[in-house]
Amino acid sequence: MQRPGRFQSRVFLAAVLLGLGGAAMGEASVEEEIAEYHAMFGDENPAELWEIRGEELWKSPRGPAKVSLEGCDLGRGPGVIEGVYAQLPRFFEDTGKVQDLETRLVTCMQKLQGLSEAEILAVKFGDGEKKSDLEALSAYIVAASRGHEIQIPMTHPAEQAAYALGEGAFFYRAGPHDFACATCHSEKGKRIRLQTLPQLTTAEGARAAYTRWPAYRVSQGELRTMEWRLQDCLRQQRLPQLRFGSDIAIGLTLYLAKNAEGGSMAAPSIKR
Repeated sequence: MQRPGRFQSRVFLAAVLLGLGGAAMGEASVEEEIAEYHAMFGDENPAELWEIRGEELWKSPRGPAKVSLEGCDLGRGPGVIEGVYAQLPRFFEDTGKVQDLETRLVTCMQKLQGLSEAEILAVKFGDGEKKSDLEALSAYIVAASRGHEIQIPMTHPAEQAAYALGEGAFFYRAGPHDFACATCHSEKGKRIRLQTLPQLTTAEGARAAYTRWPAYRVSQGELRTMEWRLQDCLRQQRLPQLRFGSDIAIGLTLYLAKNAEGGSMAAPSIKR
């Protein structure tokens, strides 16, 4: 793996070229430019730096209990991370809740390491100076599901209820512009600025989008999780901030994951 400095140089160059090129392009040319922008990285992805830090956090004794997270059960047994993200969110007996990766990690950090929820969520999303442990841990664990097919259980009544809630939230119109998630993501061929909007109500569109999150965002220089992505969508709808780990956050994630079932995980990826 190359040094962080070379990653940063390539990230900066890609962002500049994309910005300069997008101003005078037609739709087809924009798509080509975005494809070139992704191709510039080749097999390299700055998300690797988050994966490395996440592995250290996973294996290092931390918190008042001074234990690692290697005893954390993410759905396939204590310590197993291979393929787990492709089967989340899911119902967990010990909490009696449907949980996504981030909320399950919070549970493990509380129960195993003795950390408080307030401590864990004080920095849930990095801002350049403050780095989020959850984002790094997510990068490491999600990377262990690359190539795994998404298979969401949906056998427990709580999972079925969460899916129904997420589906309802996806189509619910609200806010000053009367927007819903479906306003942008239920028809083919829509776009915002340079970004083509996936049709998330279809398996093809959901797979193309969901399998590539979490992702490293070049424009922010940070790795972002699915909960962050959902929060940003609601922000653009001018709705109240999505509460981390809320029923709506879990429901929307489960709805998208189930729609993407059968797709092969390719995250963490690179986004503009």
